[in-house]
Amino acid sequence: MRNMNRSHSIKPAAADLLATRAEALADETLEADPAAYAEFDGDQLDREERAALRRVTGLSTELEDITEVEYRQLRLERVVLAKVWSEGTSEDAENSLRELAALAETAGSDVLAGVIQRRQRPDPATYLGKGKALELRDIVVAEGADTVIADDELAPSQRRALEDVVKVKVIDRTALILDIFAQHAKSREGKAQVELAQLQYLLPRLRGWGESMSRQAGGQAAGGQGMGSRGPGETKIELDRRRINTRMAKLRREIAEMKTHRDTKRSTRKKGGVPSVAIAGYTNAGKSSLLNRLTGAGVLVENQLFATLDTTVRRSETEDGREFTLTDTVGFVRSLPTHLVEAFRSTLEEVGDADLLLHVVDGSHPDPEGQISAVRGVLADVDATDVKEVIVVNKADIADPDVLDRIRRHEKHSIAVSARTGQGIAELLELIARELPKPEIEVDVLVPYHRGDLISRIHDEGEILASEHVADGTRVRARVTPAIEADLSDYVVA
Repeated sequence: MRNMNRSHSIKPAAADLLATRAEALADETLEADPAAYAEFDGDQLDREERAALRRVTGLSTELEDITEVEYRQLRLERVVLAKVWSEGTSEDAENSLRELAALAETAGSDVLAGVIQRRQRPDPATYLGKGKALELRDIVVAEGADTVIADDELAPSQRRALEDVVKVKVIDRTALILDIFAQHAKSREGKAQVELAQLQYLLPRLRGWGESMSRQAGGQAAGGQGMGSRGPGETKIELDRRRINTRMAKLRREIAEMKTHRDTKRSTRKKGGVPSVAIAGYTNAGKSSLLNRLTGAGVLVENQLFATLDTTVRRSETEDGREFTLTDTVGFVRSLPTHLVEAFRSTLEEVGDADLLLHVVDGSHPDPEGQISAVRGVLADVDATDVKEVIVVNKADIADPDVLDRIRRHEKHSIAVSARTGQGIAELLELIARELPKPEIEVDVLVPYHRGDLISRIHDEGEILASEHVADGTRVRARVTPAIEADLSDYVVA
């Protein structure tokens, strides 16, 4: 570990990027049989597309046969991480940097080293301070890195000043997360939301590149145009800003139209009296695995941060036959960029409109309580704090039992499960059935035999208390929703 005068340095290797989970996850990878989990994971077509390399024959333009083939390995970006530790413990700071390392690897880079500097606040000029920035430059040179990633959102001036010192590209945590989102967004709405967030981030960070970016004319110095070309012009950077603002306005209109479509589908479900359960939580906590285990949805499951971004809705039902929907939402992370929260607001509204929230937590993470706080912070930003919440501690099969007990003591409404092994899933389904809202309107009706559709709706959407077949039809006493009550009004027993 390098001594940087009140600063710390960590060099994460491939095996210890996630610290305490590395050994357990390695064993899990070796022992796992993909076919054994196909029953609840469904068809992992997205995973196959990402991993597949299909060769297309007949495309060669060579006139002679190829006898030797040169294989070239894709060169990943070589990065060094930097963090200013201004609050919390040193363990919190290192966990944050390890999470940044996992994000960097997800984006497609090779993490070489990481440095932490203890300061009251980041330096307003170069983030780390001029002296430490020079030491960071020496580390970059020694490691042969071509990128520095800061574990905070940098001001445009900080990024430029740090680049001038370290002489390589500098990006911040926000740009890194936006890059991951851009890689993983698949749906039209997801791509539009990510592009809007990227443009919001880029707009204040545009910078000119000297004379080539200027469109202002004036005398012989302005490209030798001379007379007739002088006068007020417009810089290229201003034209770029105008184009970005125009594009952002168009994206906002498109997302608003998509939101209308989403609201229509949501209102249709609510009109039909179908309760909704939203699955939210920290990235890589196992939300998609849990959805697959409960419904066999076939959503991509990957040990990777932000592997799935697009919202998935699936139908399921309780043991007593009541239907409900399960919605898998985008994962959260500490210090989630505000641009993303705003861009994905229409998607996150699924959580605010749900009848029950399954807040999934990674029980094997070094700081599960920090995950819970980060997710609740984002939920507060989208006004989703009034939804009934159940803490679902996932990965109980590899979690420390003491950690599980600690979370259950602090979170009274919680349950421990393992989406991988199925541990606790039956208890979770029972809990969902108990917590879902039940129909409250009690009716006593005699439904003719030719209206079997109404009996089917009562079974699907209501709760039957008593049923009897008589000469004129089916006598049913049940609790139903207002929508069914209106359709049964002609058959009420006086």
